[in-house]
Amino acid sequence: MDQEINYCLQCGNKMKDQFVFGQVRRVCPSCGYIHFRDPKVAAVIFIREDDHVLLVKRSLPPEQGKWALPAGYVNAGEDPAQAAIRETEEETGLKVEIVGLRDVVFNPPRPGYLFLGATIAIIYEARVIGGKLCAQDDVDDVDWFTHDNLPEIAFASTTKAIYHWLAEE
Repeated sequence: MDQEINYCLQCGNKMKDQFVFGQVRRVCPSCGYIHFRDPKVAAVIFIREDDHVLLVKRSLPPEQGKWALPAGYVNAGEDPAQAAIRETEEETGLKVEIVGLRDVVFNPPRPGYLFLGATIAIIYEARVIGGKLCAQDDVDDVDWFTHDNLPEIAFASTTKAIYHWLAEE
């Protein structure tokens, strides 16, 4: 159930829990508005050059200090591919061009926890078309890694992408 929605977003009346469409949801008894809790979506970029993959070291929770693919949330109304391009430049200084879709990964929330991260990660493959590599925004470092010198990895989506990359090598 969604405890943070206490008042109706349409009419302002107090919301109640009700079993609707197969699960308990917040429902307004006055106007009938049903609050659907939408997943957070992350757009992720996978860049490889020769036998190297580009990773960023996270400066913020979750997974602070671990390494991940450049990524970030998709804003409301934003094309996920454009979000991936934007986030990559914000974090790494690199301009990229998407060359394909690698995967879509579901990250289920752990039972008993309010999941604060992305539940869906869209992983695009890209190539560098400009810019200068440097850690920016919410990352402490950015670097290229080979399969035999990978750092501690954050997130199931990065782990899965790295695993598939290693299987291709």
